[in-house]
Formats: sequence, C-alpha cells, structure tokens
Amino acid sequence: MANLFAPKFFTLLKQGIPKEQIFADMMAGVIVGIVALPLAIAFAVASGVSPEKGIITAVVAGFLISFLGGSRVQIGGPTGAFIVILYAIVQEYGYDGLLISTIMAGIILILFGVLRFGSLLRYFPQPLIVGFTSGIAVVIFSTQIKDALGLNIENLPSDFFSKWAAYFQNLDTLNIYALAITIVTILITIYSKHITTKIPGAFIAIIVLTVVVSVFEFPVTTIETFFGNINGDIQISLPHFEWSNLTTYIVPAFVIALLGGVESLLSAVVADGMIGCKHRSNTELIAQGVANIVTPFFGGIAATGAIARTATNVKNGGRTPIAGMTHAIVLLFIMLFFIDYAKLIPMAVLAGILIVVSFNMSEYKSFFSILRGSPYDYIILLTTFLLTVIVDLTVAIQIGIVLAALLFMKRMANVDGKKFVQSDDPDDIDNYASLPSCIAVYEIGGPLFFASAKQYAQQIQESGVACDILILRMRYVNFIDATALHNFKETLSLLRENGTTILTSGTNDEVFSDLDKNKIVSIIGEGNMHKTFPRALQHAKTLASEMEV
Repeated sequence: MANLFAPKFFTLLKQGIPKEQIFADMMAGVIVGIVALPLAIAFAVASGVSPEKGIITAVVAGFLISFLGGSRVQIGGPTGAFIVILYAIVQEYGYDGLLISTIMAGIILILFGVLRFGSLLRYFPQPLIVGFTSGIAVVIFSTQIKDALGLNIENLPSDFFSKWAAYFQNLDTLNIYALAITIVTILITIYSKHITTKIPGAFIAIIVLTVVVSVFEFPVTTIETFFGNINGDIQISLPHFEWSNLTTYIVPAFVIALLGGVESLLSAVVADGMIGCKHRSNTELIAQGVANIVTPFFGGIAATGAIARTATNVKNGGRTPIAGMTHAIVLLFIMLFFIDYAKLIPMAVLAGILIVVSFNMSEYKSFFSILRGSPYDYIILLTTFLLTVIVDLTVAIQIGIVLAALLFMKRMANVDGKKFVQSDDPDDIDNYASLPSCIAVYEIGGPLFFASAKQYAQQIQESGVACDILILRMRYVNFIDATALHNFKETLSLLRENGTTILTSGTNDEVFSDLDKNKIVSIIGEGNMHKTFPRALQHAKTLASEMEV
C-alpha cells in the first residue's frame, strides 16, 4: 500500500542512483530548462497572464511534480492544452478567479489519486482525446493571428467566428515587420534542428530576433509595450475571493483537474514506452494536485505533465526525477538574473512559437486515421473537435464522454443482433500445456474498445515478450474501436521490435478491414493471419521447428 503512493524519487534514492546517472540527469535538466523557457513565457501570455507567471509555474510546479511524482522522467509546467480554458477563466473570473480555480483543481486531483482514479485514462476514448487536442490546437492557432500579423485590434472577440471576422476586417493594419518576424521564427523553430539538436529552435529564435528588433528598432509590439515592466521576484500572496462565490469556481476547477490529469497520465504513458518503465499513476495525480495547490500562492497558473518536454528529457539522457528538479532550478536562475531581458521579446516571436506548438499538438495524422475508420469513432471525434473550437472545452469534454458511452451501447446492441462466425475450428484446443515453450497463446475474450484496450494491450505485451511466437485468438472480437486500434498497433510494433512473431486466428471480416485500414495487417503479416486456430497452431509449430534447426 505504501509503495502504491510512494514518489519515484524516494524509491530511487533508497535503491541508489549512480553518480554517472546523476550527472546525466543534471545535463538533461539544463537542456530541458532552456527548452521550457520560451514555452513557459508563450503559454502564460496566451493564457492571458503576464510572462513571469509562466516561468514561476515551471519553477514551482516543475520542481514539485518531479520531487513528488510517480514517473521517473515527467517534466511538469504550463502546457498548450491549458491555454484555452485558462484564458476563458481569466476573461470571466479574473486572475484571482484563475488562482482559486487552480487551487481547487489541485484538491480534486489529490482526491483522484487517493481514490485510485489513476486508471481513469483507459476510459477516455482515443477519438475524444484527439478531438479536443486537435480542437485546442486550432483555437491556439486562431488566437495568435493578431500578434503574428501585428494587427491593431484593441478588443479581440472571444468567439471563434467573430475573432476571424475581426482579423479580416483589420487586415489593412497588417504590420509587415511582425509578419516577417513570425515567419522567420517559424522557420528557425522548425529547421534549426538540422544545425544543432542541443539548443531548441524556439530559444534560438527568441535570442536572435529579440536582438535584431532591439538593434534595428523595428516598430513591433514587445512584451514590455503590451504588459509593462516584468517583476522577477517570487513572492507568496493570497488570492482575493469571497466564500459565497466559491461554488462559482467548481466547474472550471473540475475542467482543469480533468484536463490536467489526462494530460499528465498521457505524458507518463508515453515516457514509459520510451524508457521501458512503469509510472505510478495515482502518485502522479497526487503530485499534480500538490503542485497546483502550491503554485498559485507564488503567482503561478495551472500545471501538468508536458509531453514534449518530457520526451526532450528522455532523449537527452534523463532517467530520474533529478532532471526535472534541475530544469526547475535552471529556470529559477534565469528568472532571478535575466528576467529584465524578457520584456524585450517581440510578441510576434511568441506567436510564431505558438503556431508551431499548435501544429505539433494537432495530431493531424491520428485525426485523419480515425476519420477513415468506424462512423462511431469519427462522430465522437468531430463532435468533440467542433465543440472545442466553436463552444468551449468544458462542454466538449462533457458531451464527448456521454456521447462515447451512448455510441458504445448502440454499437454493442448492433453486435448482439448479428451472428458472427466465431471459428470453424473442428476441435477447440483450450489446453495449451502441451505446446512448445517458445509458443504462447492469448485469447481476447470480447470486443476491443476504449475501456478494455489498455488492459488487453498490457497483457498481450507481457505474453509476447516471454515467447518467440504469439498466437492471438480473436474469435470473440466482434469489433475494435479507434482507441483499441491505437493501443493494439503500438503493442504489436513493440513485440515485432522485440523479435516476436505474431499469428492470429478467427478474425472476422469487419475487424480484418479495420486492422488493414490502420496498417496493422502489415505489422502482423497477412500470411500470419488465419481463419482457424488449428491452421495458426500448425503454422506456429512449423516456425518453431525451423527455429530449432
């Protein structure tokens, strides 16, 4: 029980961390700190608060998430996914309302962890996650057009269509310098990796273009002209609120908690796949909760696990929470001694960085892949996407979850009305004890859908890693949805990389078609997919005998 909630850092300290790894983690932390700086500033500005709030969030929340979290390599801080909801909260409730909502969200996250809701992620269908993530990307892109073009718009409408109407109506105020800076920022951010992979393109763009604008005095809006002077001090303060209005913040707090929880666990799962370890989901949620309770008292905003920064950490050798804590210390050092230079950053540079961020988080490949699949999946996808863009994220998540449940029940009702030919096996062999040790059989006992996808994927991976040949019996798989396809594809790819040969039996035509559309048939090999189990078993025994020779 105690180990269930124990932070990874404390566990690793007991086991002992080699000096070489500590040094590698510190170096990775320095690099991640440099990567996080421009993003922290950009996310804060896009969320409707001053730039230093983003850095404070990356410092305080980033340190606590690494120190108390359930992942070895998770990097916490402000993220692009929060921009839409945080900006809306600031507009409706003000900055103090945002702080109160964030604190309440932290309490909710701790309750999620204590109640062991860490596995909740498996009940979020892939189309729902891709739908609101792609929707957020579109909204972020649309909010940056004003600064990217240098348009002179005093009061930008919050409504999506009204916002774009305002852009077109004010195109005559376009600032050619701002447009040029935005384009150059995008090009540097994307293509600088061909010159160096150690220094992030966004950081290079900020340094180079800030110097150019300052030297040549180009007439563009900077952080200073937009926000005024930036305070580099970290002070503890209490948000102002009235107890009678506390219930007002329940809905935004719940949305922050839900989005933060899903985002952090997604990031942790991605990191697990990169380093071959498993995170403690409930511990991670508790750490996220603590970070979101503490950070607002220092003036910060909502934080969660950041997938891109976590991946950067892993790629640069980070393997323990020391890297995440180092990244926070690096940002603190920058804030204390170099914050005065941040006010010179052109808003067009931040717009260019966020345009690249919005493209990277759009998940366009997954989006179009789901559109090619089942109507049930793309109804959830398009509904969540359109509601996120046109209405708001809160409504999108609420309706998306309900719609996913209703469509699943509808799909199951349709399945019950059909007669599937499960198998034409003349003799069902359910006793596998006599099989050669290099052959394993795993039977999937029903439809592969979002609620069971992760569990099945883990069990299939565990079975496949322990053998040379894995037979997947799929006679009871009536259908497979987009979430299961996503997990199934990742698992089978890992097994192929591990050298495991995969065979299947009993796949019906509808499931085969879905597997083929998602290029899973090519991973398995069409010649390895059999209609009956005896044929698959005979094929496996032939392969086993060839291995012995």
